[in-house]
Amino acid sequence: MKMKLALAMIVVACFLSSRIEAALQVGFYLDTCPFVEVIVRNEVFKSFLRDTGIAPGIVRLHFHDCFVRGCDASILIDSTSTNQAEKDGPPNGITLRGLEVIDNAKARLEAACKGVVSCADILSFAARDSVLFTGGQYWNVPAGRKDGKISRASETIEIPAPTFNLDQLTQSFAKKGLTQDEMVILSGAHTIGRSHCSPFTNRLYNFSTTTMQDPNLNPSYAESLKQQCPRDSQGNADQNSVVFMNQSPFLMESSYYRNLFQHGGLFTSDQALLDSQKTAQDAADYAANGFAWRRDFAQAMIKMSQIQVLTGDQGEIRANCRVINS
Repeated sequence: MKMKLALAMIVVACFLSSRIEAALQVGFYLDTCPFVEVIVRNEVFKSFLRDTGIAPGIVRLHFHDCFVRGCDASILIDSTSTNQAEKDGPPNGITLRGLEVIDNAKARLEAACKGVVSCADILSFAARDSVLFTGGQYWNVPAGRKDGKISRASETIEIPAPTFNLDQLTQSFAKKGLTQDEMVILSGAHTIGRSHCSPFTNRLYNFSTTTMQDPNLNPSYAESLKQQCPRDSQGNADQNSVVFMNQSPFLMESSYYRNLFQHGGLFTSDQALLDSQKTAQDAADYAANGFAWRRDFAQAMIKMSQIQVLTGDQGEIRANCRVINS
């Protein structure tokens, strides 16, 4: 009986996967809005020239969107008097960047192809272009997503926390249909961008009842972080300051993985990649071969961008990415 149930679940999963692959396709807008990718890329590029930090911000925005209700642009919806939306959930809030880039691209696309291109697809295109502008590998984005109509801050608990251990990370990604290998690959996105101090100050000042500083954190690195995230006269760490995730925060290269072997992972969840022989070997392979990581990252992003997508009659095409159509 259990064997039959397991087989049935596999068949259903394969069926759903094939439906998604059939619904999403490269060149989806070729006939209805042929310049969509040019317009999105132009908006990302203009913003990137003004602020290179926009690129990692958009990649993170896409990741956080896909892990809550799937890749449906629900992270872009504004809160209202009766609903606190995802963008105001604990992992998001003031840390989100790149929202205005999506707004600008949407405005241009509405003028060129009214009611055709979804916000979810715009975000997927923008994430790909952000990786490209930071030295990553290009990939073709399958499109055809619809926009979600629900956005709840409470559901941001689905986003993997920076305090997660390896088992928690693996389970969190598995819930979204991503393997442990893909978790290691996608974690490498932390080679670019910045972080507020709050996700890691416990590693500096309040790690456990027996030690203030995480013994798995390189002491020299810890001292540098303390200078950037100091405590006030009350002993509280500055939660609003930001630090770079890596020594090359605007370049998609694999020093993130090399840093782990020097106990230089910023988050607990980063350093946790060395906590099993398999994941540590994956990290070592990518530390030695940046090309292989960039190649695999592109493939993992394609898969991640198809998590629980809405297609066909599901969802809608928002006229304004911040507001559900009335």
